[in-house]
Amino acid sequence: MNIHREISPFETVKLRGLTVTLLGQKDGTEILKHQLIKGQSWGLGPEDGWDALEFVYITKGKMTCRKDEGDIILQTGDYLSYSPVKEILFFIADEDTEFIYVTSQPVFYRYSDVIKRLLHMAIDVEKKDGYTADHCERILGLATKVGLEMNLSSADMYILNTASYFHDIGKIRVPIEVLNKPGKLTDSEWDILKQHTTFGREILQETENPYLIETGKIVEQHHERWDGKGYPKGLKGEEIDIRAAIISVVDSYDAMTTDRVYRKRLTDEIAIEEIKRNSGTMYNPKVVEIFLEIIENR
Repeated sequence: MNIHREISPFETVKLRGLTVTLLGQKDGTEILKHQLIKGQSWGLGPEDGWDALEFVYITKGKMTCRKDEGDIILQTGDYLSYSPVKEILFFIADEDTEFIYVTSQPVFYRYSDVIKRLLHMAIDVEKKDGYTADHCERILGLATKVGLEMNLSSADMYILNTASYFHDIGKIRVPIEVLNKPGKLTDSEWDILKQHTTFGREILQETENPYLIETGKIVEQHHERWDGKGYPKGLKGEEIDIRAAIISVVDSYDAMTTDRVYRKRLTDEIAIEEIKRNSGTMYNPKVVEIFLEIIENR
């Protein structure tokens, strides 16, 4: 997706806990102020044909950067510099944090056009599917905690973070009369609904962004089951990407504990017992183990 438009300095865009302000730009170089609320994440990663100087300077707060060789803590006055970045860096705000990001190649259009469009689409899906507006935020938050506890790499965390938020984006292409039907779906309606995982992969693939394309592969798998009885491909066990397996557990828990068109929410206790009962059939047992530790200790 090639997008070209004039962007004015001091233009601001807000994206799920992240506020980005373009402070200045010239000859392709951009200076961006980022404000990241506690618990939210941000990432950098290498791309084909990308050779920019990238500089991150913390002006306020504290955040953890997950790198291949281990985590590092960044506080006020600390900085990172790469030319270009050669590995995925995954940042999580340990407290409300502000930082300046300088890049010698333009990136602001991604915030203001591509990602913003997808985020709005994800929120539209929540409303269409009868969830509250913070459903994707809850999935993202829990999935991030599980991924960190499982010590996933920075690259895996980067994709998990995005896939957990966009996991149901494909439902935008499912007819609302199917999505919000209060009664039992017919076989043909169920077949239509199950296509949302593939629709999601296709939507992300259409961006032509390599990280969103990878994200789409995880989105397509998040309804696969450990016993092979899931969809769309009937993957089983370790065939299912661990990031998709994490989203599967987290999404199921949130769905059970949220009021829906066709039923009232279950109690946390009943939802937890249901997750336990389906460990090793629907869900990856290791993911369930870690998830339950997080739920029971929060």
